[in-house]
Amino acid sequence: MTPNRTAVLKLLKAELQFVEEGGYRRSTRLPWRSPYIFEESPSCPNYRDRTRQHPCADCWLLAYVQPDLRDEQIPCRFVQLTSAGETVDSLYRYATREEAEATLRKWLEERIRELESGISEVWRLPVAVNE
Repeated sequence: MTPNRTAVLKLLKAELQFVEEGGYRRSTRLPWRSPYIFEESPSCPNYRDRTRQHPCADCWLLAYVQPDLRDEQIPCRFVQLTSAGETVDSLYRYATREEAEATLRKWLEERIRELESGISEVWRLPVAVNE
């Protein structure tokens, strides 16, 4: 299925709500670490599915990953979140949870504004969107 603006906008808003509700804060289930960005949120087609039945190639977030990084084992870790090239992967390496969450929140808000104003064309990329 080809992504459409409405579906992507809905997913971005759901992810932002997840962030704002503390979805990436430490859980009682895994108290030794914060949940992985995108991978452990309702945005992921494999959310709470340890068998990972859905290939990452079917994920709507792939539209935000550079083409040369889409074959990585977990491509959503390479979503570029800032103009300086920071990715989810790089935030894991040097940012605090609070910094990573703030960077993610800003990225989500910017993508939402772009789609709402018609600036972004990323939703036209040939990547499936799970509605």
